[in-house]
Amino acid sequence: MSKLEQDRQLSPCVNVCFLNDDDVCVGCYRTGMEIATWGRMTGREQREVLELVKEREQASAFVAN
Repeated sequence: MSKLEQDRQLSPCVNVCFLNDDDVCVGCYRTGMEIATWGRMTGREQREVLELVKEREQASAFVAN
């Protein structure tokens, strides 16, 4: 396994796939574009998306802060 493959992140998908009016999945908090391009992203890009996911999840009405 190459270093790039080792650096890749697991998808945050939880099999609850529904995009809201802001184009954000209510299950994993990724945008439609982030979902579509996840497999082509570098590990660094995936980690950046995961940080955005964390921010979106915390701002969500579905997660207690």
